[in-house]
Amino acid sequence: MNNKVNYTAVGLLVLFGFILMLAFTYWLLKPSEESETAKYLIHFNESVLGLNIDAPVKYRGINVGKVSQLKINPKNSEQVEVLVTILESTPIKSSTVAKLTAQGITGLSYINLSLGDNNAPSLKATKGEKYPIIQTVPSFFENFEQTLGTVSTQLSKTLSKTEELLNDENQAQITLVLKRSAGFMDRMERLLNDESITNFHSSMENFASASKKLDNLVPKVDIFVNKSLIWEDEIAKTFNSIMNSYLGIRASADEVKKAVENGEFNIKEIAVDVVPTMNNTFIELQHLIIQIQETLNQYKRSPGDILFKQEEIKKGPGEK
Repeated sequence: MNNKVNYTAVGLLVLFGFILMLAFTYWLLKPSEESETAKYLIHFNESVLGLNIDAPVKYRGINVGKVSQLKINPKNSEQVEVLVTILESTPIKSSTVAKLTAQGITGLSYINLSLGDNNAPSLKATKGEKYPIIQTVPSFFENFEQTLGTVSTQLSKTLSKTEELLNDENQAQITLVLKRSAGFMDRMERLLNDESITNFHSSMENFASASKKLDNLVPKVDIFVNKSLIWEDEIAKTFNSIMNSYLGIRASADEVKKAVENGEFNIKEIAVDVVPTMNNTFIELQHLIIQIQETLNQYKRSPGDILFKQEEIKKGPGEK
Protein backbone atom coordinates (compact mmCIF):
# COMPACT_ATOMS: atom_id res chain seq x y z
CA MET A 1 0.00 0.00 0.00
CA ASN A 2 1.35 3.39 -1.03
CA ASN A 3 1.27 5.89 1.91
CA LYS A 4 3.09 8.67 0.13
CA VAL A 5 1.15 11.98 -0.11
CA ASN A 6 0.84 13.57 -3.54
CA TYR A 7 1.68 17.16 -2.64
CA THR A 8 1.02 18.32 -6.18
CA ALA A 9 -2.56 17.14 -6.06
CA VAL A 10 -3.06 18.77 -2.65
CA GLY A 11 -1.61 22.05 -3.88
CA LEU A 12 -3.80 22.01 -6.95
CA LEU A 13 -6.83 21.26 -4.82
CA VAL A 14 -6.08 24.16 -2.48
CA LEU A 15 -5.47 26.51 -5.40
CA PHE A 16 -8.73 25.46 -7.01
CA GLY A 17 -10.63 26.09 -3.79
CA PHE A 18 -9.05 29.58 -3.39
CA ILE A 19 -10.06 30.44 -6.98
CA LEU A 20 -13.60 29.32 -6.24
CA MET A 21 -13.70 31.58 -3.16
CA LEU A 22 -12.49 34.56 -5.19
CA ALA A 23 -15.07 33.87 -7.87
CA PHE A 24 -17.82 33.58 -5.27
CA THR A 25 -16.72 36.84 -3.65
CA TYR A 26 -16.67 38.63 -6.99
CA TRP A 27 -20.09 37.22 -7.78
CA LEU A 28 -21.43 38.59 -4.51
CA LEU A 29 -19.92 42.05 -4.92
CA LYS A 30 -20.41 42.47 -8.64
CA PRO A 31 -23.54 44.52 -9.40
CA SER A 32 -25.98 42.89 -11.77
CA GLU A 33 -27.20 44.46 -14.97
CA GLU A 34 -30.51 45.34 -13.29
CA SER A 35 -28.81 47.08 -10.34
CA GLU A 36 -26.16 49.34 -11.76
CA THR A 37 -24.38 51.75 -9.43
CA ALA A 38 -23.87 55.51 -9.27
CA LYS A 39 -21.17 57.53 -7.56
CA TYR A 40 -21.77 60.39 -5.13
CA LEU A 41 -19.57 62.73 -3.12
CA ILE A 42 -20.03 63.39 0.57
CA HIS A 43 -18.18 66.21 2.37
CA PHE A 44 -17.82 65.69 6.13
CA ASN A 45 -16.94 68.62 8.40
CA GLU A 46 -16.05 66.25 11.24
CA SER A 47 -13.56 63.46 11.85
CA VAL A 48 -14.26 60.24 9.91
CA LEU A 49 -12.31 58.09 12.37
CA GLY A 50 -13.44 54.48 11.98
CA LEU A 51 -14.62 54.93 8.36
CA ASN A 52 -12.57 52.81 5.96
CA ILE A 53 -12.54 51.92 2.29
CA ASP A 54 -15.36 49.45 1.47
CA ALA A 55 -17.25 50.55 4.60
CA PRO A 56 -20.97 50.01 4.00
CA VAL A 57 -23.43 52.69 3.00
CA LYS A 58 -26.88 51.93 4.43
CA TYR A 59 -30.36 53.19 3.79
CA ARG A 60 -32.89 52.26 6.51
CA GLY A 61 -30.59 49.45 7.66
CA ILE A 62 -30.08 47.98 4.16
CA ASN A 63 -26.67 47.90 2.48
CA VAL A 64 -27.03 49.97 -0.68
CA GLY A 65 -23.39 50.74 -1.41
CA LYS A 66 -19.89 51.15 -0.10
CA VAL A 67 -17.14 53.71 0.41
CA SER A 68 -14.87 53.86 -2.64
CA GLN A 69 -12.44 56.62 -1.72
CA LEU A 70 -11.38 58.79 1.22
CA LYS A 71 -9.36 61.99 0.87
CA ILE A 72 -9.08 65.62 1.94
CA ASN A 73 -11.36 67.93 0.00
CA PRO A 74 -9.05 69.82 -2.40
CA LYS A 75 -11.36 72.84 -2.27
CA ASN A 76 -11.61 72.95 1.56
CA SER A 77 -8.86 71.42 3.65
CA GLU A 78 -11.13 71.32 6.71
CA GLN A 79 -13.43 68.79 5.05
CA VAL A 80 -13.05 65.10 4.26
CA GLU A 81 -14.26 64.10 0.82
CA VAL A 82 -15.78 60.63 0.64
CA LEU A 83 -16.62 58.99 -2.69
CA VAL A 84 -19.36 56.38 -2.35
CA THR A 85 -20.77 53.89 -4.81
CA ILE A 86 -24.51 53.38 -4.37
CA LEU A 87 -27.05 51.26 -6.24
CA GLU A 88 -29.01 53.35 -8.72
CA SER A 89 -32.23 51.83 -7.38
CA THR A 90 -31.64 53.70 -4.12
CA PRO A 91 -33.83 56.84 -3.96
CA ILE A 92 -31.25 59.60 -3.55
CA LYS A 93 -33.21 62.88 -3.37
CA SER A 94 -32.07 66.48 -3.05
CA SER A 95 -33.25 66.32 0.56
CA THR A 96 -31.25 63.15 1.34
CA VAL A 97 -28.61 63.58 4.05
CA ALA A 98 -25.71 61.37 5.15
CA LYS A 99 -24.58 60.78 8.74
CA LEU A 100 -21.68 58.85 10.24
CA THR A 101 -22.89 56.06 12.51
CA ALA A 102 -20.86 53.79 14.76
CA GLN A 103 -21.15 50.01 14.38
CA GLY A 104 -21.64 48.94 17.97
CA ILE A 105 -18.47 48.85 20.09
CA THR A 106 -16.13 47.82 17.26
CA GLY A 107 -14.94 51.39 16.67
CA LEU A 108 -15.84 51.11 12.97
CA SER A 109 -18.27 53.45 11.28
CA TYR A 110 -20.57 53.40 8.28
CA ILE A 111 -22.58 55.98 6.37
CA ASN A 112 -26.30 56.10 7.08
CA LEU A 113 -28.59 57.79 4.55
CA SER A 114 -31.88 59.50 5.36
CA LEU A 115 -34.31 60.11 2.52
CA GLY A 116 -35.93 63.33 3.73
CA ASP A 117 -38.84 64.59 1.63
CA ASN A 118 -40.17 61.80 -0.57
CA ASN A 119 -41.56 64.34 -3.07
CA ALA A 120 -38.20 66.08 -3.49
CA PRO A 121 -36.51 65.81 -6.90
CA SER A 122 -33.68 63.35 -7.50
CA LEU A 123 -30.18 64.56 -6.65
CA LYS A 124 -28.22 65.80 -9.68
CA ALA A 125 -24.64 66.97 -10.08
CA THR A 126 -24.25 70.74 -10.05
CA LYS A 127 -22.38 72.63 -12.72
CA GLY A 128 -18.64 72.14 -12.38
CA GLU A 129 -18.97 68.99 -10.24
CA LYS A 130 -18.28 65.49 -11.56
CA TYR A 131 -20.57 63.74 -9.06
CA PRO A 132 -23.69 64.77 -7.15
CA ILE A 133 -22.94 65.91 -3.60
CA ILE A 134 -24.98 64.49 -0.73
CA GLN A 135 -25.45 66.87 2.20
CA THR A 136 -24.42 65.82 5.71
CA VAL A 137 -25.69 66.20 9.25
CA PRO A 138 -23.56 65.95 12.42
CA SER A 139 -23.19 62.50 13.89
CA PHE A 140 -24.18 61.57 17.43
CA PHE A 141 -20.61 61.89 18.64
CA GLU A 142 -20.25 65.26 16.91
CA ASN A 143 -23.41 66.55 18.61
CA PHE A 144 -22.25 65.10 21.91
CA GLU A 145 -18.85 66.73 21.51
CA GLN A 146 -20.43 70.09 20.67
CA THR A 147 -22.79 69.81 23.60
CA LEU A 148 -19.95 68.79 25.88
CA GLY A 149 -17.90 71.70 24.61
CA THR A 150 -20.78 74.09 25.27
CA VAL A 151 -21.30 72.68 28.74
CA SER A 152 -17.56 72.88 29.41
CA THR A 153 -17.51 76.50 28.26
CA GLN A 154 -20.50 77.40 30.40
CA LEU A 155 -19.00 75.57 33.37
CA SER A 156 -15.74 77.42 32.89
CA LYS A 157 -17.60 80.74 32.79
CA THR A 158 -19.57 79.77 35.90
CA LEU A 159 -16.43 78.87 37.78
CA SER A 160 -14.81 82.12 36.68
CA LYS A 161 -17.83 84.14 37.86
CA THR A 162 -17.89 82.18 41.11
CA GLU A 163 -14.23 82.93 41.65
CA GLU A 164 -14.87 86.62 41.02
CA LEU A 165 -17.84 86.53 43.38
CA LEU A 166 -15.87 84.85 46.15
CA ASN A 167 -12.98 87.29 46.25
CA ASP A 168 -11.61 88.53 49.55
CA GLU A 169 -13.84 91.58 49.75
CA ASN A 170 -17.03 89.67 48.98
CA GLN A 171 -16.07 86.91 51.39
CA ALA A 172 -15.67 89.52 54.12
CA GLN A 173 -19.10 90.94 53.25
CA ILE A 174 -20.68 87.47 53.26
CA THR A 175 -19.07 86.74 56.63
CA LEU A 176 -20.46 90.02 58.00
CA VAL A 177 -23.94 89.22 56.67
CA LEU A 178 -23.82 85.76 58.27
CA LYS A 179 -22.71 87.24 61.60
CA ARG A 180 -25.51 89.82 61.53
CA SER A 181 -28.01 87.14 60.58
CA ALA A 182 -26.83 85.00 63.49
CA GLY A 183 -27.16 88.01 65.84
CA PHE A 184 -30.64 88.77 64.54
CA MET A 185 -31.76 85.16 64.98
CA ASP A 186 -30.33 85.15 68.52
CA ARG A 187 -32.29 88.28 69.37
CA MET A 188 -35.44 86.82 67.86
CA GLU A 189 -34.94 83.66 69.91
CA ARG A 190 -34.54 85.69 73.11
CA LEU A 191 -37.53 87.85 72.17
CA LEU A 192 -39.75 84.87 71.50
CA ASN A 193 -39.13 83.08 74.80
CA ASP A 194 -41.94 81.53 76.85
CA GLU A 195 -42.56 84.67 78.90
CA SER A 196 -42.83 86.89 75.81
CA ILE A 197 -45.19 84.45 74.15
CA THR A 198 -47.32 84.33 77.31
CA ASN A 199 -47.44 88.15 77.45
CA PHE A 200 -48.35 88.28 73.79
CA HIS A 201 -51.20 85.83 74.34
CA SER A 202 -52.36 87.89 77.35
CA SER A 203 -52.29 91.07 75.24
CA MET A 204 -54.32 89.37 72.55
CA GLU A 205 -56.88 88.23 75.14
CA ASN A 206 -57.12 91.78 76.54
CA PHE A 207 -57.54 93.13 73.04
CA ALA A 208 -60.30 90.60 72.37
CA SER A 209 -62.01 91.57 75.66
CA ALA A 210 -61.78 95.28 74.78
CA SER A 211 -63.23 94.59 71.36
CA LYS A 212 -66.10 92.68 72.94
CA LYS A 213 -66.82 95.53 75.35
CA LEU A 214 -66.71 98.01 72.50
CA ASP A 215 -69.19 95.87 70.57
CA ASN A 216 -71.48 95.91 73.60
CA LEU A 217 -71.05 99.70 73.97
CA VAL A 218 -72.05 100.54 70.40
CA PRO A 219 -75.76 99.62 70.82
CA LYS A 220 -75.92 101.66 74.04
CA VAL A 221 -74.42 104.63 72.24
CA ASP A 222 -77.12 104.24 69.61
CA ILE A 223 -79.77 104.21 72.35
CA PHE A 224 -78.24 107.35 73.91
CA VAL A 225 -78.25 109.10 70.55
CA ASN A 226 -81.89 108.14 69.98
CA LYS A 227 -82.84 109.40 73.46
CA SER A 228 -80.92 112.60 72.87
CA LEU A 229 -82.83 113.16 69.65
CA ILE A 230 -86.14 112.61 71.43
CA TRP A 231 -85.09 114.97 74.26
CA GLU A 232 -83.95 117.53 71.70
CA ASP A 233 -87.32 117.31 69.93
CA GLU A 234 -89.18 117.88 73.23
CA ILE A 235 -87.03 120.88 74.09
CA ALA A 236 -87.52 122.24 70.56
CA LYS A 237 -91.29 121.87 70.94
CA THR A 238 -91.17 123.66 74.32
CA PHE A 239 -89.10 126.51 72.89
CA ASN A 240 -91.48 126.78 69.95
CA SER A 241 -94.37 127.06 72.38
CA ILE A 242 -92.51 129.73 74.38
CA MET A 243 -91.75 131.54 71.12
CA ASN A 244 -95.40 131.46 70.13
CA SER A 245 -96.35 132.77 73.59
CA TYR A 246 -93.75 135.47 73.29
CA LEU A 247 -95.09 136.46 69.92
CA GLY A 248 -98.58 136.59 71.42
CA ILE A 249 -97.38 138.72 74.32
CA ARG A 250 -95.57 141.02 71.90
CA ALA A 251 -98.67 141.33 69.78
CA SER A 252 -100.67 142.12 72.90
CA ALA A 253 -98.10 144.68 73.99
CA ASP A 254 -98.29 146.25 70.56
CA GLU A 255 -102.09 146.44 70.96
CA VAL A 256 -101.70 148.04 74.41
CA LYS A 257 -99.20 150.50 73.07
CA LYS A 258 -101.49 151.33 70.16
CA ALA A 259 -104.46 151.76 72.47
CA VAL A 260 -102.51 154.00 74.82
CA GLU A 261 -101.38 156.15 71.90
CA ASN A 262 -104.94 156.43 70.61
CA GLY A 263 -106.39 157.10 74.07
CA GLU A 264 -108.44 153.93 73.91
CA PHE A 265 -106.76 152.21 76.87
CA ASN A 266 -109.30 149.75 78.31
CA ILE A 267 -107.41 147.51 80.78
CA LYS A 268 -110.28 145.06 81.09
CA GLU A 269 -110.54 144.30 77.40
CA ILE A 270 -106.78 144.09 77.07
CA ALA A 271 -106.47 141.78 80.06
CA VAL A 272 -108.99 139.42 78.47
CA ASP A 273 -106.56 138.80 75.57
CA VAL A 274 -103.20 139.19 77.31
CA VAL A 275 -103.66 137.35 80.58
CA PRO A 276 -104.48 133.88 79.11
CA THR A 277 -101.52 134.14 76.72
CA MET A 278 -99.13 135.14 79.47
CA ASN A 279 -100.52 132.42 81.67
CA ASN A 280 -99.84 129.75 78.98
CA THR A 281 -96.35 131.11 78.43
CA PHE A 282 -95.49 130.92 82.09
CA ILE A 283 -96.90 127.40 82.32
CA GLU A 284 -94.80 126.20 79.33
CA LEU A 285 -91.71 127.90 80.79
CA GLN A 286 -92.38 126.22 84.12
CA HIS A 287 -92.63 122.78 82.42
CA LEU A 288 -89.36 123.41 80.58
CA ILE A 289 -87.55 124.39 83.76
CA ILE A 290 -88.93 121.30 85.52
CA GLN A 291 -87.72 118.98 82.70
CA ILE A 292 -84.27 120.57 82.66
CA GLN A 293 -84.07 120.31 86.44
CA GLU A 294 -85.05 116.61 86.33
CA THR A 295 -82.40 115.90 83.67
CA LEU A 296 -79.69 117.64 85.71
CA ASN A 297 -80.73 115.79 88.84
CA GLN A 298 -80.61 112.46 87.02
CA TYR A 299 -77.15 113.26 85.64
CA LYS A 300 -75.89 114.15 89.13
CA ARG A 301 -77.26 110.93 90.61
CA SER A 302 -75.91 108.57 87.91
CA PRO A 303 -73.88 110.11 85.04
CA GLY A 304 -73.29 106.69 83.44
CA ASP A 305 -76.99 106.16 82.88
CA ILE A 306 -76.92 108.58 79.98
CA LEU A 307 -74.65 106.14 77.98
CA PHE A 308 -75.37 102.70 79.40
CA LYS A 309 -78.85 102.42 80.96
CA GLN A 310 -81.92 104.17 82.26
CA GLU A 311 -81.91 104.74 86.02
CA GLU A 312 -84.47 102.67 87.85
CA ILE A 313 -86.51 104.96 90.09
CA LYS A 314 -87.55 103.16 93.21
CA LYS A 315 -91.28 103.43 93.66
CA GLY A 316 -92.88 104.00 97.00
CA PRO A 317 -95.41 101.71 98.62
CA GLY A 318 -98.60 101.57 96.62
CA GLU A 319 -97.06 103.27 93.54
CA LYS A 320 -97.35 101.57 90.17
